Amino acid sequence: MSKLDTATPGGAMSSEALFNREKKANSLWRKFCRNRAAVIGLVIVAFMVFIAVFSPLVAQQSPIALDLKNKLLPPLSPGHIFGTDEFGRDLFARIVYGARTSIIIAAGASVVGCLLGMIVGMIAGYMGGAVDSVLMRIVDGMFAFPSILLSIVLVTVLGNGALNVILALGISSLPRFARVVRGQVTILKNEEYCNAERVLGASHLRLMIVHILPNAMSPIIVYFTLNIASAILSEAGLSFLGLGIIAPTPSWGNILRAGNPFLGTAPHVAFLPGAFILLAVLGFNLTGDGIRDALDPKMKR
Repeated sequence: MSKLDTATPGGAMSSEALFNREKKANSLWRKFCRNRAAVIGLVIVAFMVFIAVFSPLVAQQSPIALDLKNKLLPPLSPGHIFGTDEFGRDLFARIVYGARTSIIIAAGASVVGCLLGMIVGMIAGYMGGAVDSVLMRIVDGMFAFPSILLSIVLVTVLGNGALNVILALGISSLPRFARVVRGQVTILKNEEYCNAERVLGASHLRLMIVHILPNAMSPIIVYFTLNIASAILSEAGLSFLGLGIIAPTPSWGNILRAGNPFLGTAPHVAFLPGAFILLAVLGFNLTGDGIRDALDPKMKR
């Protein structure tokens, strides 16, 4: 018989210590940290959020101040670490302030899409039958359009501006959130604890909000993180086409648009905001993948 199986106090302490060590080793944070790519992604996200929140401290110059005498300066020019654009505006300041615009819009659009998708998905999954069929056919109809095309149509109808871009991107991401939530609710509504609550007289609203929704949050959190990356790309695409944030307000998309005519003479004006878009999207995708693996109970080492 193993020493750990004995009923001695020492054996009990050893069993408890092993249990605690195993529990600690498989905590969400430690599982996340074992994924090196996810840690790198989290560092990138933290860096992007930092420069977005503390833009006035990171960039000392104004992102909209014109200086036509010093237009299209190359990187590492005196007083302009990233150079200047076609109007002599400091490119480093515009990219830093553009991070604030792009990340706020991406996060806001993800919140809008998540909330609307949760409402539609929970109602469809919980009610089932005709309600589910009608709502899911509407969602399928939205899926028929590429998200960027649907965003372009919505922005054209709503108009330019940060709030309208957030609404357009949020509505275009609704179908994906609705599908994720509906699948989870369809499974969870038939669990034993839900049947027990029904017997005890719990209302449908209480079942959905108190008992089903908390247990469906894991895939929603993962998809929310990944959707921020998609929203950053979509916002950049809209602004590049002139349908999103309009200059002089900086965003990565309209900075990239402004640099497009100068790819041959001053490629840094387009390359640098494009690099930040790539870095931000990579960071959020790696972080989302890490969260997904950490929340997966099968991922143990």
